Amino acid sequence: MKPTIMLTAGGTGGHLFPAQALAGELKRRGYGVELMTDSRADKYGSAFPADKVHLIRSDTIRSKSPLSLAKTAIKLGLGTLQAMKVIRTAKPAAIVGFGGYPTFPPMFAARVLGVPAILHEANAVMGRANKMLAKGARSVATTFPLKTLSADLAAKVVMTGNPLRDNVIAVCGQAYNAPEEGSAFHLLVFGGSQGATVFSQILPEALKLMAPEDRERLAIVQQARPADIEELEATYREMGVAAHVATFFTDLPERIAAAHLVVSRSGAGTVCELAAIGRPSILVPFPGAIDNDQGQNARWLAEASGALAIPQKELDPQRLARELKELMDNPGGLAKAAEAARTLGAPEAVQRLADLTEHLVGVVPANTQKETNS
Repeated sequence: MKPTIMLTAGGTGGHLFPAQALAGELKRRGYGVELMTDSRADKYGSAFPADKVHLIRSDTIRSKSPLSLAKTAIKLGLGTLQAMKVIRTAKPAAIVGFGGYPTFPPMFAARVLGVPAILHEANAVMGRANKMLAKGARSVATTFPLKTLSADLAAKVVMTGNPLRDNVIAVCGQAYNAPEEGSAFHLLVFGGSQGATVFSQILPEALKLMAPEDRERLAIVQQARPADIEELEATYREMGVAAHVATFFTDLPERIAAAHLVVSRSGAGTVCELAAIGRPSILVPFPGAIDNDQGQNARWLAEASGALAIPQKELDPQRLARELKELMDNPGGLAKAAEAARTLGAPEAVQRLADLTEHLVGVVPANTQKETNS
């Protein structure tokens, strides 16, 4: 029996999904897998292929006030003690962290107890928590080329790509069928694990500016927050637009594969899935990120001509209506963008990260490619 590998990830899809992909691959290779995460992961827990899931206390730095920082430090300290107890019981051969402040207690506990660690950075900009945690990791696995790293961190970097779940891999080979003139145009709109109100506000107004014959072609699948669904559905009905609106899609990879165009945020998981599946997109980075990580993720795909990146401050109904019209009338351009996106896809990322993990525990030599950070 191979040893246990401990995974740790924050409780959002962006962190949990790549951890879930690695867990599945490690289980197929005969390892035990346990997960340390936070309470937000409950809605994903049943799908996570772990032998045990441990909910660990954590917190995020929200303010620089002394009182707020003290409260955060106490919660992180309690979480670290919890994580140390879990590690002593599970005796993992290694730990792999997937970023965010909820990974801080488990990764720090592993460092104190001498458990070798890999840190995975999904975004094109290393987050603040990961910069702190990377110092104690043996390797830093990355999705995108990372710039402006210190020499000691750059020496640890191995570019593996972002692990993709089995249901994403299953649709990666599906060819892109460009829309024919006058035929149904399948538009998929989503905004990350929480949805994005901006799309619920702007898209209906953009459609009102379009010609009736263009609206009639649209078949929309849209993720929206619960408070927005009723008004969205009523607006689409009034315009005669075929639309399916929901708060969450468990089959999102299949819906990406079925889309002619995707409009979305540009979290690392989303961008990597669009690339691996090979679908053209309009990416609107979340504007509130301190490090503009979503902006950098979107730029990576846009510079390869696989996506159109539009800052949220530049996206109004007129701009969106114009971009949609131009893309709907240019099936050849959509097909080229789909192929350009696919050239950046890394469906083998989960195997690379699993190989790196096995190398860490001394099972196989690493076969991943060292990243150059020139």
